Amino acid sequence: MPDFTYEIRFGRQMGKIVCGVDEVGRGPLAGPVVTAAVILASDFPEALCAKIKDSKKMTPAAREKIVEPLKEHCLFSLAQASVEEIDQLNILHATMLAMQRAVEDLGAKIDVALIDGNRAPDIPCQAVPVVKGDGTSLSIAAASIIAKVHRDRLMASLAKDFPFYGWERNAGYGTAEHIQALKAHGATVHHRQSFAPVREVLQKSA
Repeated sequence: MPDFTYEIRFGRQMGKIVCGVDEVGRGPLAGPVVTAAVILASDFPEALCAKIKDSKKMTPAAREKIVEPLKEHCLFSLAQASVEEIDQLNILHATMLAMQRAVEDLGAKIDVALIDGNRAPDIPCQAVPVVKGDGTSLSIAAASIIAKVHRDRLMASLAKDFPFYGWERNAGYGTAEHIQALKAHGATVHHRQSFAPVREVLQKSA
């Protein structure tokens, strides 16, 4: 279970501002990559700590239930990199750009940013990569939940205008349903043209 070990290590108890940063949506064939940066309140409720996990290990219902109480006890920002930026920069660099935007949009002077993964974006504070951080750091886990709920809602909204691909169920990931729809209906403006399954469909239709 994630806890405050990393936050305390980097000075949370001494008044330093420590935020957690995570991304959602590196793997999908459609939609932006979304990042969240989160600073948990100094009096963050212990009862809420026990409910926070890596968002990937929570059901959609569990994430929806906790996300609003979580937002009430933290400062957070959401940012994204568009499909166009993903295709231009590649998914890694687009993710770093979205993380940079999320940290800058927090509107607070950050001392340390705990970044999920093994790379860190170029940001004006100490950036500490934490491998599998969403399973160890409460701040990163909170960021993962906020980002995941936001992106899932976004993809469900896009699915209303593009109903064939099942985005309200697969969030743009390359499920069998999504691949079949790609082949039958082609790619949309929300598809990542640099990703192989989409690129192959576009080449066949050219």
